[in-house]
Amino acid sequence: MPSPSSDTYVVGIDYGTLSGRAVVVRVSDGAELGTATHDYSHAVMDTVLAPTGAALPPEWALQVPADYVDVLKTAVPAAVKAAGIDPADVIGIGTDFTACTMVPTLADGTPLNELPEYADRPHAYVKLWKHHAAQPQADRINELARERGESWLPRYGGLISSEWEFAKGLQLLEEDPELYARMDRWVEAADWIVWQLTGNYVRNACTAGYKGIYQDGQYPGRDFLSALNPGFAGFAADKVDHVIGQLGASAGTLTAEAAAWTGLPEGIAVAVGNVDAHVTAPAAQAVLPGQMVAIMGTSTCHVMNSDVLREVPGMCGVVDGGIVSGLYGYEAGQSGVGDIFAWYAKNQVPASYYEAADAAGLSIHEYLTSLAETQPVGGHGLVALDWNGGNRSVLVDAELSGLLVGQTLTTRPEEVYRALFEATAFGTREIVEAFGASGVPVTEFIVAGGLLRNPFLMQVYSDVLRLPLSIIASEQGPALGSAIHAAVAAGTYPDVRAAGSAMGKVDRAVYTPDAARADAYDALYAEYVLLHDYFGRGGNDVMHRLKALRRAASRERVPA
Repeated sequence: MPSPSSDTYVVGIDYGTLSGRAVVVRVSDGAELGTATHDYSHAVMDTVLAPTGAALPPEWALQVPADYVDVLKTAVPAAVKAAGIDPADVIGIGTDFTACTMVPTLADGTPLNELPEYADRPHAYVKLWKHHAAQPQADRINELARERGESWLPRYGGLISSEWEFAKGLQLLEEDPELYARMDRWVEAADWIVWQLTGNYVRNACTAGYKGIYQDGQYPGRDFLSALNPGFAGFAADKVDHVIGQLGASAGTLTAEAAAWTGLPEGIAVAVGNVDAHVTAPAAQAVLPGQMVAIMGTSTCHVMNSDVLREVPGMCGVVDGGIVSGLYGYEAGQSGVGDIFAWYAKNQVPASYYEAADAAGLSIHEYLTSLAETQPVGGHGLVALDWNGGNRSVLVDAELSGLLVGQTLTTRPEEVYRALFEATAFGTREIVEAFGASGVPVTEFIVAGGLLRNPFLMQVYSDVLRLPLSIIASEQGPALGSAIHAAVAAGTYPDVRAAGSAMGKVDRAVYTPDAARADAYDALYAEYVLLHDYFGRGGNDVMHRLKALRRAASRERVPA
């Protein structure tokens, strides 16, 4: 195995919700030498189908796969140029993606939306991770799995999500059977982009296990799938099943076409695809049992390794080797975090606040934070539920919605903003406590992602969790993690742990809990738990009923 050289480099590409980011990393020490970002031209289609202008029903979230290729053509060359290196010295490339993000394709990988006859069909497009319109299908999958005692269900905390492969696939079958029949492959975007780079279709072990219900070497059986819908019987065998590549392995080499897109050498190693959260763990040097990494952005994904196999209620999954080989990788998450803050600032904050922020030279989020952080804990008299995007963990219910209790005629915008900060921290505490109660204790909490740039938010999390917060020392955690996997795929490190030790970076215990604030937050958290269980565990199903009424009122907009 060749030793890392100071003049060899790898490229990591992180595909997020709205953009793709590339980073050039030195193999020997993980130094990040150049970065570039490309915004998807079609962004997220959640109200209208951009090519036609047709309205989309509620809970849909689509994307255009060509936008992902544009990242290769623009962000990668720009990052290499910014790094000031010779592209000939790049030895590998790695990628990660939001998940579960699904692409319906032909046998050769052509997305169905690129066929002219399907350009106006919503189901022909990418279903982004936050496409939640498959909740009825997820409910049926869960109900049938419980009735039959399916052995795989406890590996997902007793519930599978509407965000995952099988629920979205069943929705496609039932709402557009012609398109389903035309589809040869139901492909995770994480694997589709590697397919474009190498010409090889390889399913990655991470999404197969966490999002594709692949446990103990098999998918749900044909009889189970047929019981859901006779036309679904062959879904796993015919549309999903494919060779699975292990994390850090090579999926193939860069094709001549992809070399022309990226400006990188043809024939360099391309790592097996991965998920943005899981790939970040080695970048944060968090590969030991008990080290939970929270990748906090539009949503939050929580991942952690353990040497024990346990059933954690509401977890997104546990997969043997799902993060690093030799340990069980656990996942949980929150469907809305930064998305909630952005929604509030865009839709609920008055113009006078924007004017004041501009006058102070601050963004609206910085300005709201500056006003909110001076209040004592509980001073706003508010408590919120962080379910504007549904609940991923621990309730696994996309039909839930946001709630704010305690508003008066004197409530200020910054007070609501702070309550939303606190609600997301309370949601994370629910997750941490569920893991601890199940025998998988969290011993260290490490934050990655864009929201770590808000010191007040980080302090709130430390106080609410009563844990020190460590911070990844990189602004491009997932991209750095992908670069680390690329270095392993290129053969310069024996495994992901060794590469992460050399190339990863973290600042330990940057934030520590304040005892007085933590005590005060305990009282607020108790109120959060009461609301959480009342609205989330069957005490009052009003949120479900409201979603049903919304769908009924929007039926005329459902695509044929």
